Amino acid sequence: MSDLSLPLAVTLALLALYWLGRVAQAARDRLAPRLTYWAAPGLGAMLLAPLLDVPALFGVGAGLLLLAEYWPAAFQPSRTRPSPSWPFVVALLGAGLGVNVLRGDTDPWITAISAALLLAGLAGLLAAAAFRPWPTTPTLTFATRWKTVTTPDWPELTVTLSDRGAHLRNVSGHALRMAGWSPAGLNAWLPVRTEGGEAVRELAAGQEALLPVQDSDHGVRVWYAPARGDATHLFRADWTPPARADDRILN
Repeated sequence: MSDLSLPLAVTLALLALYWLGRVAQAARDRLAPRLTYWAAPGLGAMLLAPLLDVPALFGVGAGLLLLAEYWPAAFQPSRTRPSPSWPFVVALLGAGLGVNVLRGDTDPWITAISAALLLAGLAGLLAAAAFRPWPTTPTLTFATRWKTVTTPDWPELTVTLSDRGAHLRNVSGHALRMAGWSPAGLNAWLPVRTEGGEAVRELAAGQEALLPVQDSDHGVRVWYAPARGDATHLFRADWTPPARADDRILN
């Protein structure tokens, strides 16, 4: 069995601190750790490599670290705070094994497993502690229509027409609160609904809703607001109705 050199020990400690900071920052952005937990066994494998004198384990650990950092599902958006229960148990188990190491147990497997468990448990506890809850925002009502509205410089919604109606899509990258909509030129106030007919109070990033426009309609007006703040936004979209397509003049 080989000994763990000081430069390698410092490097592994810095990698562990970086990963814990990454988990905490993601939690502040309301991203819960998922596959990023592969970093814990990855660092454990990198620690085990010199202790067992098996260099291949270092490569395996480095590969797991890369997956934990760059895999698309490493972190997932979450609307609720991650539970600290299981991370506490895992950290407690890792600390218990670590006590044996401090008492002179030089089994490399116990050393690596205790470090990986303690690291995973600390990451879970950090994710729960650093998670910022979503702000409570008031529900938009009919009165929203009569407020002063703004039109963003860059579109936050898009519309695609089909035989079923106008498909409204959130392209803003964040959630939008829906107030109501009206066909262009009409004094109407209709709820925004999914394609299944369910009323939508909040349209998630990338989510679509269906506005059941008629063949004679030539546009829509949608009132909405960002997930944060009280500013009311208005989305306008206009098109030429199919019945008047032959009269359209292109310049």
